[in-house]
Amino acid sequence: MKEIGGYIELDTYTGTMLHEKAKALNCGRNCLAFLIEAREIKKIALPFFLCDSVKNLCKKKNVEIQYYHIDNKFLPDDIDIKEDEWLYLVNFYGQLSKDQIKEYVKKYKYVIVDQAQAYFEYPIQNVDTIYTCRKFFGVPDGAFLYTNAELERDFPYDISFERMRFLLGRYEKSASEFYNEYTANNKLFSEEDIKRMSKLTNNLLHGIDYGVVKETRTKNYEYLFDAFSGKNKLDIKKIQGAYAYPLYVENGEKLRKKLIDKKVFVPKLWPNVLNEVSEDSIEYKLADNIIPLPCDQRYGEKEMRYIVDIIYEEEKQWI
Repeated sequence: MKEIGGYIELDTYTGTMLHEKAKALNCGRNCLAFLIEAREIKKIALPFFLCDSVKNLCKKKNVEIQYYHIDNKFLPDDIDIKEDEWLYLVNFYGQLSKDQIKEYVKKYKYVIVDQAQAYFEYPIQNVDTIYTCRKFFGVPDGAFLYTNAELERDFPYDISFERMRFLLGRYEKSASEFYNEYTANNKLFSEEDIKRMSKLTNNLLHGIDYGVVKETRTKNYEYLFDAFSGKNKLDIKKIQGAYAYPLYVENGEKLRKKLIDKKVFVPKLWPNVLNEVSEDSIEYKLADNIIPLPCDQRYGEKEMRYIVDIIYEEEKQWI
Protein backbone atom coordinates (compact mmCIF):
# COMPACT_ATOMS: atom_id res chain seq x y z
CA MET A 1 0.00 0.00 0.00
CA LYS A 2 1.37 3.39 -0.93
CA GLU A 3 1.41 6.26 1.54
CA ILE A 4 -1.97 7.82 2.29
CA GLY A 5 -2.49 11.32 3.63
CA GLY A 6 0.15 13.80 4.71
CA TYR A 7 1.18 16.82 2.65
CA ILE A 8 0.06 17.09 -0.96
CA GLU A 9 2.60 16.56 -3.73
CA LEU A 10 2.46 17.85 -7.30
CA ASP A 11 -1.00 17.31 -8.76
CA THR A 12 -1.54 14.49 -11.23
CA TYR A 13 -2.58 15.90 -14.60
CA THR A 14 -5.09 14.10 -16.77
CA GLY A 15 -4.99 15.96 -20.08
CA THR A 16 -4.29 14.25 -23.38
CA MET A 17 -0.56 13.91 -24.06
CA LEU A 18 0.80 14.18 -27.59
CA HIS A 19 2.49 10.94 -28.73
CA GLU A 20 0.63 8.98 -26.05
CA LYS A 21 0.97 5.73 -28.04
CA ALA A 22 4.73 5.91 -28.51
CA LYS A 23 7.39 4.39 -26.27
CA ALA A 24 8.21 7.00 -23.64
CA LEU A 25 11.96 6.98 -22.93
CA ASN A 26 14.37 9.28 -21.12
CA CYS A 27 16.06 11.00 -24.10
CA GLY A 28 16.26 11.04 -27.88
CA ARG A 29 19.76 9.60 -27.82
CA ASN A 30 18.45 6.50 -26.08
CA CYS A 31 15.59 6.17 -28.55
CA LEU A 32 18.32 5.62 -31.12
CA ALA A 33 20.19 3.30 -28.74
CA PHE A 34 17.00 1.25 -28.41
CA LEU A 35 16.72 0.97 -32.20
CA ILE A 36 20.39 0.08 -32.67
CA GLU A 37 19.96 -2.83 -30.30
CA ALA A 38 16.47 -3.93 -31.32
CA ARG A 39 17.09 -3.62 -35.08
CA GLU A 40 20.67 -4.93 -34.81
CA ILE A 41 21.93 -1.93 -36.76
CA LYS A 42 25.51 -2.36 -37.97
CA LYS A 43 25.81 0.49 -40.50
CA ILE A 44 24.14 3.90 -40.62
CA ALA A 45 24.28 7.03 -42.80
CA LEU A 46 24.31 10.25 -40.79
CA PRO A 47 24.33 13.84 -42.02
CA PHE A 48 27.55 15.80 -41.47
CA PHE A 49 25.25 18.51 -40.09
CA LEU A 50 24.38 16.85 -36.78
CA CYS A 51 25.11 17.05 -33.06
CA ASP A 52 27.98 14.93 -31.83
CA SER A 53 25.78 13.05 -29.34
CA VAL A 54 24.30 10.93 -32.14
CA LYS A 55 27.69 10.33 -33.74
CA ASN A 56 29.26 9.43 -30.39
CA LEU A 57 26.45 7.02 -29.57
CA CYS A 58 26.89 5.19 -32.87
CA LYS A 59 30.64 4.91 -32.28
CA LYS A 60 30.05 3.66 -28.74
CA LYS A 61 27.69 0.99 -30.09
CA ASN A 62 30.24 0.00 -32.78
CA VAL A 63 27.93 1.07 -35.59
CA GLU A 64 29.80 1.81 -38.81
CA ILE A 65 29.06 5.38 -39.96
CA GLN A 66 29.06 6.94 -43.38
CA TYR A 67 28.22 10.62 -43.76
CA TYR A 68 26.13 12.50 -46.29
CA HIS A 69 25.68 16.15 -47.20
CA ILE A 70 22.52 18.27 -47.16
CA ASP A 71 21.53 21.21 -49.35
CA ASN A 72 20.27 24.68 -48.39
CA LYS A 73 16.73 23.28 -48.02
CA PHE A 74 18.05 20.78 -45.45
CA LEU A 75 17.41 17.92 -47.88
CA PRO A 76 19.85 15.00 -48.11
CA ASP A 77 22.28 15.32 -51.00
CA ASP A 78 24.37 12.62 -52.65
CA ILE A 79 23.47 9.59 -50.50
CA ASP A 80 24.91 6.20 -51.34
CA ILE A 81 23.14 3.67 -49.12
CA LYS A 82 24.18 0.05 -49.11
CA GLU A 83 21.59 -2.74 -48.89
CA ASP A 84 22.16 -3.37 -45.18
CA GLU A 85 22.62 0.28 -44.17
CA TRP A 86 20.21 2.56 -42.34
CA LEU A 87 19.46 6.16 -43.30
CA TYR A 88 19.17 8.58 -40.37
CA LEU A 89 16.90 11.30 -41.76
CA VAL A 90 16.74 14.53 -39.76
CA ASN A 91 13.83 16.93 -40.14
CA PHE A 92 15.86 20.10 -39.57
CA TYR A 93 13.69 22.95 -38.26
CA GLY A 94 10.62 20.99 -39.41
CA GLN A 95 11.33 21.90 -43.04
CA LEU A 96 10.81 18.41 -44.49
CA SER A 97 7.20 17.73 -45.38
CA LYS A 98 5.57 14.38 -44.77
CA ASP A 99 5.50 13.77 -48.53
CA GLN A 100 9.24 14.43 -48.78
CA ILE A 101 9.93 12.03 -45.91
CA LYS A 102 7.75 9.40 -47.59
CA GLU A 103 9.88 9.67 -50.73
CA TYR A 104 13.00 8.77 -48.77
CA VAL A 105 11.15 5.95 -47.02
CA LYS A 106 10.14 4.56 -50.43
CA LYS A 107 13.64 4.93 -51.86
CA TYR A 108 15.63 3.40 -49.01
CA LYS A 109 14.98 0.12 -47.25
CA TYR A 110 15.77 1.15 -43.67
CA VAL A 111 14.99 4.68 -42.42
CA ILE A 112 14.97 6.33 -38.99
CA VAL A 113 13.29 9.76 -38.89
CA ASP A 114 14.58 12.27 -36.33
CA GLN A 115 11.76 14.70 -35.48
CA ALA A 116 13.58 16.37 -32.59
CA GLN A 117 12.82 19.77 -34.16
CA ALA A 118 9.32 18.89 -35.38
CA TYR A 119 7.35 17.78 -32.33
CA PHE A 120 3.96 18.44 -33.89
CA GLU A 121 4.55 16.37 -37.02
CA TYR A 122 2.91 12.97 -36.74
CA PRO A 123 4.94 9.90 -37.74
CA ILE A 124 4.51 7.85 -40.88
CA GLN A 125 3.06 4.45 -40.10
CA ASN A 126 5.64 1.69 -39.62
CA VAL A 127 8.59 4.10 -39.83
CA ASP A 128 10.88 4.33 -36.79
CA THR A 129 10.53 7.93 -35.58
CA ILE A 130 12.12 9.84 -32.68
CA TYR A 131 10.81 12.91 -30.82
CA THR A 132 12.40 14.78 -27.92
CA CYS A 133 10.54 16.86 -25.34
CA ARG A 134 13.13 19.24 -23.87
CA LYS A 135 13.39 21.35 -27.02
CA PHE A 136 9.69 22.23 -26.81
CA PHE A 137 8.65 22.10 -23.14
CA GLY A 138 9.97 22.84 -19.67
CA VAL A 139 10.78 19.29 -18.64
CA PRO A 140 14.07 17.75 -17.43
CA ASP A 141 14.02 14.64 -19.65
CA GLY A 142 11.81 12.76 -22.08
CA ALA A 143 11.56 11.43 -25.60
CA PHE A 144 9.14 9.38 -27.67
CA LEU A 145 9.91 6.53 -30.03
CA TYR A 146 7.50 5.12 -32.58
CA THR A 147 8.60 1.63 -33.56
CA ASN A 148 7.31 -1.92 -33.75
CA ALA A 149 10.71 -3.20 -32.65
CA GLU A 150 10.92 -4.64 -29.16
CA LEU A 151 13.57 -5.52 -26.60
CA GLU A 152 12.80 -8.35 -24.24
CA ARG A 153 14.14 -6.71 -21.10
CA ASP A 154 12.37 -4.07 -19.03
CA PHE A 155 13.82 -0.63 -18.33
CA PRO A 156 13.76 1.34 -15.07
CA TYR A 157 12.07 4.72 -14.84
CA ASP A 158 14.30 7.76 -14.92
CA ILE A 159 14.19 9.82 -11.72
CA SER A 160 14.19 13.55 -12.40
CA PHE A 161 12.97 15.45 -9.32
CA GLU A 162 16.52 16.49 -8.44
CA ARG A 163 16.96 17.91 -11.97
CA MET A 164 14.03 20.34 -11.74
CA ARG A 165 15.86 23.20 -10.04
CA PHE A 166 17.01 24.97 -13.21
CA LEU A 167 13.47 24.84 -14.62
CA LEU A 168 11.81 26.09 -11.45
CA GLY A 169 14.56 28.64 -10.94
CA ARG A 170 14.17 30.18 -14.37
CA TYR A 171 10.40 30.39 -13.88
CA GLU A 172 10.88 32.78 -10.97
CA LYS A 173 14.32 34.27 -11.65
CA SER A 174 16.70 34.70 -14.63
CA ALA A 175 18.01 32.07 -17.05
CA SER A 176 21.64 33.09 -16.49
CA GLU A 177 21.48 32.15 -12.80
CA PHE A 178 20.67 28.53 -13.66
CA TYR A 179 22.41 28.10 -17.01
CA ASN A 180 25.19 25.90 -15.61
CA GLU A 181 22.61 23.52 -14.13
CA TYR A 182 20.81 23.43 -17.46
CA THR A 183 23.98 22.49 -19.37
CA ALA A 184 24.91 19.91 -16.73
CA ASN A 185 21.49 18.27 -17.17
CA ASN A 186 22.03 18.13 -20.94
CA LYS A 187 25.48 16.55 -20.55
CA LEU A 188 24.14 13.93 -18.17
CA PHE A 189 22.30 12.12 -20.98
CA SER A 190 25.51 11.33 -22.84
CA GLU A 191 26.22 8.67 -20.21
CA GLU A 192 22.67 7.62 -19.32
CA ASP A 193 21.49 4.12 -20.15
CA ILE A 194 18.11 3.48 -21.75
CA LYS A 195 15.40 4.26 -19.23
CA ARG A 196 11.69 4.92 -19.33
CA MET A 197 10.59 8.53 -19.17
CA SER A 198 10.43 9.76 -15.58
CA LYS A 199 7.00 9.72 -13.97
CA LEU A 200 7.43 13.41 -13.19
CA THR A 201 8.03 14.38 -16.82
CA ASN A 202 5.23 12.11 -18.00
CA ASN A 203 2.87 13.84 -15.59
CA LEU A 204 3.95 17.34 -16.67
CA LEU A 205 3.40 16.44 -20.32
CA HIS A 206 -0.19 15.51 -19.49
CA GLY A 207 -0.77 19.06 -18.23
CA ILE A 208 0.11 20.92 -21.44
CA ASP A 209 -2.42 22.54 -23.77
CA TYR A 210 -0.85 21.36 -27.03
CA GLY A 211 -3.31 23.27 -29.19
CA VAL A 212 -2.30 26.58 -27.62
CA VAL A 213 1.41 25.73 -27.82
CA LYS A 214 1.19 24.81 -31.50
CA GLU A 215 -0.87 27.89 -32.39
CA THR A 216 1.46 30.26 -30.54
CA ARG A 217 4.59 28.81 -32.10
CA THR A 218 2.98 28.96 -35.53
CA LYS A 219 1.97 32.63 -35.18
CA ASN A 220 5.39 33.67 -33.89
CA TYR A 221 7.17 31.77 -36.65
CA GLU A 222 4.95 33.35 -39.30
CA TYR A 223 5.66 36.82 -37.91
CA LEU A 224 9.41 36.22 -38.27
CA PHE A 225 8.94 34.54 -41.64
CA ASP A 226 7.13 37.60 -43.00
CA ALA A 227 9.57 40.04 -41.40
CA PHE A 228 12.57 38.40 -43.06
CA SER A 229 10.96 37.48 -46.36
CA GLY A 230 13.52 38.13 -49.09
CA LYS A 231 16.28 38.67 -46.50
CA ASN A 232 16.85 35.16 -45.19
CA LYS A 233 19.43 33.34 -47.33
CA LEU A 234 17.78 30.00 -46.54
CA ASP A 235 15.03 28.71 -48.80
CA ILE A 236 12.53 27.83 -46.06
CA LYS A 237 8.76 27.52 -45.87
CA LYS A 238 6.01 28.25 -43.36
CA ILE A 239 5.31 25.38 -40.99
CA GLN A 240 3.09 24.56 -38.01
CA GLY A 241 4.31 24.47 -34.39
CA ALA A 242 7.88 25.47 -35.22
CA TYR A 243 10.87 24.73 -33.02
CA ALA A 244 12.65 27.97 -34.00
CA TYR A 245 12.97 30.29 -36.99
CA PRO A 246 16.30 29.62 -38.79
CA LEU A 247 17.66 32.95 -40.02
CA TYR A 248 20.80 32.69 -42.14
CA VAL A 249 22.94 35.81 -42.41
CA GLU A 250 26.55 36.24 -43.49
CA ASN A 251 28.79 36.69 -40.46
CA GLY A 252 26.14 35.18 -38.23
CA GLU A 253 28.37 35.25 -35.15
CA LYS A 254 28.30 39.05 -35.08
CA LEU A 255 24.50 39.11 -35.07
CA ARG A 256 24.36 36.30 -32.51
CA LYS A 257 26.48 38.33 -30.10
CA LYS A 258 24.33 41.44 -30.66
CA LEU A 259 21.16 39.49 -29.84
CA ILE A 260 22.69 37.94 -26.73
CA ASP A 261 23.82 41.42 -25.58
CA LYS A 262 20.17 42.44 -25.86
CA LYS A 263 19.14 39.34 -23.81
CA VAL A 264 17.81 37.40 -26.79
CA PHE A 265 19.50 34.07 -26.16
CA VAL A 266 20.19 32.24 -29.41
CA PRO A 267 22.41 29.15 -29.46
CA LYS A 268 24.94 28.00 -31.99
CA LEU A 269 23.52 24.58 -32.74
CA TRP A 270 25.98 21.76 -33.41
CA PRO A 271 29.24 23.74 -33.01
CA ASN A 272 31.03 20.39 -33.32
CA VAL A 273 30.37 20.59 -37.07
CA LEU A 274 32.85 23.48 -37.36
CA ASN A 275 35.65 21.11 -36.34
CA GLU A 276 34.51 18.21 -38.50
CA VAL A 277 34.05 19.67 -41.98
CA SER A 278 35.92 22.09 -44.26
CA GLU A 279 35.19 25.82 -44.07
CA ASP A 280 33.90 25.89 -47.64
CA SER A 281 31.31 23.15 -47.02
CA ILE A 282 27.62 23.96 -46.76
CA GLU A 283 27.49 22.32 -43.33
CA TYR A 284 30.17 24.66 -41.97
CA LYS A 285 28.34 27.70 -43.31
CA LEU A 286 24.99 26.53 -41.90
CA ALA A 287 26.41 25.79 -38.45
CA ASP A 288 28.28 29.11 -38.35
CA ASN A 289 25.64 31.44 -39.77
CA ILE A 290 22.18 30.15 -38.85
CA ILE A 291 20.59 32.08 -35.99
CA PRO A 292 17.78 29.96 -34.46
CA LEU A 293 15.38 32.71 -33.39
CA PRO A 294 13.08 31.76 -30.48
CA CYS A 295 9.39 31.62 -31.38
CA ASP A 296 8.03 29.40 -28.65
CA GLN A 297 4.90 29.52 -26.49
CA ARG A 298 6.38 31.90 -23.90
CA TYR A 299 6.24 34.80 -26.34
CA GLY A 300 3.95 36.78 -28.59
CA GLU A 301 4.02 39.55 -31.15
CA LYS A 302 5.65 42.04 -28.75
CA GLU A 303 8.73 39.86 -28.31
CA MET A 304 8.87 38.98 -32.01
CA ARG A 305 8.83 42.67 -32.91
CA TYR A 306 11.65 43.31 -30.42
CA ILE A 307 13.78 40.60 -32.06
CA VAL A 308 13.07 41.93 -35.56
CA ASP A 309 13.97 45.50 -34.57
CA ILE A 310 17.34 44.40 -33.16
CA ILE A 311 18.18 42.48 -36.32
CA TYR A 312 17.20 45.27 -38.70
CA GLU A 313 19.24 47.71 -36.61
CA GLU A 314 22.26 45.43 -37.08
CA GLU A 315 21.58 44.58 -40.74
CA LYS A 316 21.19 48.17 -41.93
CA GLN A 317 21.65 47.23 -45.58
CA TRP A 318 18.18 45.58 -45.45
CA ILE A 319 16.42 48.89 -44.86
